Amino acid sequence: MAEQSCLVTNDWICGEYLRSRSQELADATVQHIGITVVSVLIGLAVAFPLALLARRVPRFAGPVLGLTTVLYTVPSLAMFSLLLPLFGLSAALVVTGLVLYSLTILVRNILAGLAAVPQEAKEAARGMGYGPGRLLWEVELPLALPAVMAGLRIATVSTVALTTVGSLVGKGGLGNLIEDALPSFFKAQVLTAAVLCVVLAVVADLLLLGLQRLLTPWTRISGAASAAPAKTDAGPPAPATVKAG
Repeated sequence: MAEQSCLVTNDWICGEYLRSRSQELADATVQHIGITVVSVLIGLAVAFPLALLARRVPRFAGPVLGLTTVLYTVPSLAMFSLLLPLFGLSAALVVTGLVLYSLTILVRNILAGLAAVPQEAKEAARGMGYGPGRLLWEVELPLALPAVMAGLRIATVSTVALTTVGSLVGKGGLGNLIEDALPSFFKAQVLTAAVLCVVLAVVADLLLLGLQRLLTPWTRISGAASAAPAKTDAGPPAPATVKAG
């Protein structure tokens, strides 16, 4: 009796599915990556001025942080329903929702990074004639980069996961495959799409971690210096004394 195909037996792991649907998987992955990248970049572009506004005008800090937190708590289905009259069933609808979700993470981390800049560094820069703009771009932002990049990594991984919700309007990348497979419980398609989502999140996080290390070499130097054992210079040993008999 001939062995049945894994597609017929509906196995979780099925090489035949990967071979026969490779183009479909590639298209869904490309769409997933595109929506994620655009959403994170726009989110960063929106979060940066909001964080600077909250920092420069303290009375705006509460409303800005409160609004971004409230947006993050809105269920995705409700968020897309509210945005639907503005954008219709388009990728812009999904991107806008993902941008709004990313703001609470990005704004808070940018503010935290700027607040952690040592006052001594800022005073030294002012003493050298740095104006507010130059102080921000050449002193504060470089020192705030570790916190900013940490927030960017979290927002990116979160966006990779949330992009699948875009399948509600047919723009969910790998989420489209999961939604299409659920009615018939097509195991291979569900598992493959889910695994690809995890792989995308891990790869994105590693790439951003590498970028962070590239942009902040001083953190590696300071870390290596603090990990090195302290050396004591006690000098040469004292000569032994000979006691005369």
